Amino acid sequence: MNKETLKKGFKNLYTAKAMAELYEDNFKVVSKYVHATSRGHEAIQTALGMQLLPQDYAFPYYRDDAMLLAFGMTPYNLMLQVLAKKEDPFSGGRTYYSHPSLKDTDKPKIPHQSSATGMQAIPATGVAMGMQYLEKQGLQNPNFIQNNNEESKLKPITVCSLGDASVTEGEIAEAFQMAALKQMPILYLVQDNGWDISANEAETRAQNAAEYAKGFHGLEAISIDGANFIESYEALKKVIKTIRDERRPFLVHAKVPLLNHHTSGVRMEWYRDDLEEAKSRDPYPVLKQQLLDNGFTEKEIQTIENEVKTLVQDDFQRALKAQDPTPEDLFTHDFAPTPITEEKGNRSPEGAEKVVMVDCALFAVEELMREYKECLLYGQDVGGRLGGVFREAATLAQKFGDDRVFNTPIQEAFIVGSTVGMSAVGLKPIVEVQFADYIWPGLNQLFTEVSRSCYLSNGKWPVSMILRVPIGAYGSGGPYHSSSVESVVTNIRGIKIAYPSNGADLKGLMKAAYHDPNPVVIFEHKGLYWSKVPGTQGATSIEPAEDYVLPFGKAWVLQEIWKQDDVETCTIVTYGMGVHWAYNASGELDMRNQIEIIDLRTLFPLDEETIMKSVRKTGKCLVVTEEPSNNSFARALAGKIQEECFKYLDAPVMTIGSENMPAIPLNSTLEQTMIPSTEKVKVKIEELLDY
Repeated sequence: MNKETLKKGFKNLYTAKAMAELYEDNFKVVSKYVHATSRGHEAIQTALGMQLLPQDYAFPYYRDDAMLLAFGMTPYNLMLQVLAKKEDPFSGGRTYYSHPSLKDTDKPKIPHQSSATGMQAIPATGVAMGMQYLEKQGLQNPNFIQNNNEESKLKPITVCSLGDASVTEGEIAEAFQMAALKQMPILYLVQDNGWDISANEAETRAQNAAEYAKGFHGLEAISIDGANFIESYEALKKVIKTIRDERRPFLVHAKVPLLNHHTSGVRMEWYRDDLEEAKSRDPYPVLKQQLLDNGFTEKEIQTIENEVKTLVQDDFQRALKAQDPTPEDLFTHDFAPTPITEEKGNRSPEGAEKVVMVDCALFAVEELMREYKECLLYGQDVGGRLGGVFREAATLAQKFGDDRVFNTPIQEAFIVGSTVGMSAVGLKPIVEVQFADYIWPGLNQLFTEVSRSCYLSNGKWPVSMILRVPIGAYGSGGPYHSSSVESVVTNIRGIKIAYPSNGADLKGLMKAAYHDPNPVVIFEHKGLYWSKVPGTQGATSIEPAEDYVLPFGKAWVLQEIWKQDDVETCTIVTYGMGVHWAYNASGELDMRNQIEIIDLRTLFPLDEETIMKSVRKTGKCLVVTEEPSNNSFARALAGKIQEECFKYLDAPVMTIGSENMPAIPLNSTLEQTMIPSTEKVKVKIEELLDY
């Protein structure tokens, strides 16, 4: 190994060590916010960080500060984060130390991730999948500016850094499975220090990460001494070259000691019984000896150490004086600005035929894929053989190829979380879960990774994706194919949510969602797809033109009335199937002139202005949902309406939804007893108007 590489590696390792020691010496100051350090892991992290390039993507974990230094971050940069300062380059003081997100042109790209206890493997694998797609389609990553040097011409790789304990997570298996199946250009670096928090390896895992990886055919794994810088550097050099050249996944299992606390809040002396043995494997004296063996003098080494100590101390003093965030800083970057703010295009072209709702969605996706090569679709059974269990993707694989429309395994977490990585390389994934009931395994990724990325990266990494979710009870679907889940999803801040009642709205919202840089969930009621349910013919639409877009947050006053003092009037606020129940009920009661119906179209953002204006006019309000009403989005909305419009109301705001039972039964009689209907809404309207 040449002397310059050794010197650079030692300086980086010693910087991380000096920072950890400074944090211990100033524990009362820096422990206000929880942090962890790389002490004991510095050699492997430095060896990796020195070899990554600006076109590469990295997903470090919370102990990887030595890796971040090797990328080119300064102690000052990291100290701004440990002290949660306004100019923290990763999150602006919003998230923990060594929870990075970075988009610098001269460094590896680091999308936002959560606390990196396994969840990061799916977004990281999504990046590798995106790299593979870009190469197959001949597309460029918009986040990488290519220079004229030789290194910039090398193919990019993805690195996912993991602690050994996190490899037991189920989502790790989903990531490994897809990486091995699709042969993606990703390196999983597992830093094995033998500990979880207080639980050790003997208690928590049946095998180490390299042994586990053998079960995934096509994922090659090696084990190395991660505390030896030269061994780590040389091994990683070979692996990285192989991934760049052969475009296939690797796992490197690096055995390292943990020489500091799990975190500043969980002290090693509380539970560790192996500290002396761990100290005997400290990478610092090993690398120092390697310098001496390669011609460095003690004086040269001491000079490096003195310079580092001075830098670390000076940077710490600067960081202490740096500005804290202001209260106003709380309210930035929850969403990236969207260009779609007005309804545009032809909603009802002359001569166009009426089509069913499912076809409006299909045609929207087809038009998008035809225009944008960055657009792709994947999920369970959407590929060429079936085209979706509702035929919502029929013919798309045949038209655009298996690289753009493809099946995934039964992996809802991967389907949802991989969009973080796909978006990070400039793609726009449209993904599906087959039924709303199947969204639950994907909620971890939707909540921890997708929804928070823009906010916690301080606006650097919004996740641009569309998640399609067939929802609702239809045709005796039974307890695992009929649920309504919007109350859970609306409680996840940082995503936009559509729930259209007709095909034209679905197509316009799908187009708006594509151009929105933020994550969007579209609930599509199965019972409206073909308008086979009696009374849902209104879900069919003249297909809007290709240029039609419908902005989020604009409700539709489907049935508008005027202010009347001589008869009782009310507003019905609803969405999805509820729109058809409400419309049919008002007609059967011969009260179309007394009942104003508002179709929300999107649940977030919510058009509160239209709602409140209507309720102030009519004086009474009914919120109609298909969900069981207890603890629901509908009940929360009713409370909001009551709060805003109290002095205008002539009756309490009422709700009607499904019966508050644990599941929708299979039997058709029980199903109809469970869910609302036109008849049930009629009874509720009469109750409200008679109040």
